[in-house]
This record gives sequence, C-alpha cells and structure tokens, in this order.
Amino acid sequence: MTNYNDKDAQPATKWLVPFRWLDENLEKCIILLAYSGMSGIIFVEVIRRFFFNLQAPWSTSIPVLLFLWLTWFGASLNVKKRTHLSLNEIRMRLPYTGQFLCLVLDAVLWIGFGVMVIYFTIDQVQLAYNNFAIVPGTDNVMQWWFYLATPIAWVLIIYRVLQNLFADWQRFRLREPFNLQPSIMD
Repeated sequence: MTNYNDKDAQPATKWLVPFRWLDENLEKCIILLAYSGMSGIIFVEVIRRFFFNLQAPWSTSIPVLLFLWLTWFGASLNVKKRTHLSLNEIRMRLPYTGQFLCLVLDAVLWIGFGVMVIYFTIDQVQLAYNNFAIVPGTDNVMQWWFYLATPIAWVLIIYRVLQNLFADWQRFRLREPFNLQPSIMD
C-alpha cells in the first residue's frame, strides 16, 4: 500500500495527493459504507422484529439493493488487486511472451464484457428513472440510485483493467516478471 503524505509531495504534484488517495481507496470506502449500511439495517430490524414486533417496510429492500454496490465495487477491487478468478497455473507455465499475450487477452475480454454490461445496465437505470420506480416500502427513495452501481462500477472495472494493462506493458518492455500470484491481503 502506498502512503501519500502532503509533506512528501512536491509542490507541482501536491494537488494530486487526494486523487492518489482516492485511486488507492475508492472501492474500499464504498464497500465499507455499503456493508455497514446493510449490516446496520439488518441488525436493527432483527432486534425490532423480535423484541418489539415492529419492522420498517423498507428493511428488506434496501439491504438487497446495497448489495449491488458491495458486489460490483468488490469486483472492481479484485480486478485492481488481480485477485479475481483466473487460470494462473496454466499461465505460469507459458513462456514470457505467452504470459503477456494472456494478460492482453484478459484485458480485451474484460473491456468487451464491461462495455456490454454498461450498455445494457444503463437501459435498466433509465427505465427505473423514467418510471419513477421507488424502493418498495419507501415514499421517495428511487431504485435507480441503487441500479446506478452497476454501470459506475463497471466503468471503474474497465479503468482498473487499463491500469493493469499499462503496468503489464511496462513490465513487458523492461522484461520484468509478471505478478501472476497476487495476494488478497495486500
């Protein structure tokens, strides 16, 4: 993990410090907020239901919709760290150029799939927006706010794929080994 400190920054790059922090922590913050919101709602509503025979009508809808934010930004974090599912055992046995070509193929497939997901989920968001779809059990919480998680996260996934591809290209040019065994704990 990189530690970005204002004191360490050069005057010309000092304004980049918040962007670097955001680049490093965006997915983690969104995951934390979504997971905390889901857990808090479920915990409070279980207590209310069993001890007071009360339940907010939206308490079963909002956590499910927050799960969209949790999962898609979690996917982006895993792409960033390269801890998503992959066939690295095969890849590690390939020659260096073959490894690089597999990484390029990964990037092309991620980007192609991401473009399709963004294209079709924007339709879903627009449909919910145009029909003023509200979250069941609420009077003014719009569903499209939650559905927006999918296209936004996939834009971020594509950005992370391009970051990884650039890093792979740099390693390939310098003939440095590729990171084919990443750790989720980094």
